[in-house]
Amino acid sequence: MYWKVKFFVKIFQEYQFDQILKLKPAKIYMKFSEGIQRSLPFGYLFLVVMGILKESVFYYQIGINILKYSTIMDILISPIATLASHPAILIALLIIVASSFAFPSYLSKQSSKNKKWALKMASLKEHESMSKEAIENHFTNMFVRFLAMMLLSFFVGIGWGEGMTLTKRIKENRLKYDYTLDYGDEKSELVHLIGSNSMYYIYLAKGSKTIKISPLGSIKSIELTNNKKIR
Repeated sequence: MYWKVKFFVKIFQEYQFDQILKLKPAKIYMKFSEGIQRSLPFGYLFLVVMGILKESVFYYQIGINILKYSTIMDILISPIATLASHPAILIALLIIVASSFAFPSYLSKQSSKNKKWALKMASLKEHESMSKEAIENHFTNMFVRFLAMMLLSFFVGIGWGEGMTLTKRIKENRLKYDYTLDYGDEKSELVHLIGSNSMYYIYLAKGSKTIKISPLGSIKSIELTNNKKIR
């Protein structure tokens, strides 16, 4: 990831597209593979941090410590599941990524023109004594830090906003009960499903404000009874 970011920042900063065309596909593939391998530990850790923050902020508002009921895989999948939940969230993320690239890139161009405000904002105090590669690395690091900060803010904001909305709807009895849980022995219950993972269902039964956490094994089946997508 880090090498790919550096690679593309360098391209857009210098506009040397002819040099890219001269690179052999095998060489490009090898460099990308090396970059991916080096970035895997960081990417894994970053996914864990984003998942923990997003899930903890969301469930904290309804009085649940979700880490007690989750596996590490549940935490890793959480940011991906959030992106897949609605196209608008994915579009917003793409805008954030584009903005995170555009800002350092713009600063880089303005700094190359010796604009004082850009140099100050980019923290390039000794730019005249810095090599070209050092300046490129500086803006690449800025892009990575800026993107990481934006992503963390994005997912924490989603968790906080969803938690506030859910809490308000519970208090005002405005929940939608779209699922039916079948416990077996002809016993079922209409519920609002708050969330689920590889071990538990978290939900509220209709007519109750008590949040229930049930192991997957205790539920025979779950039905989406109010599916607006196929009406």
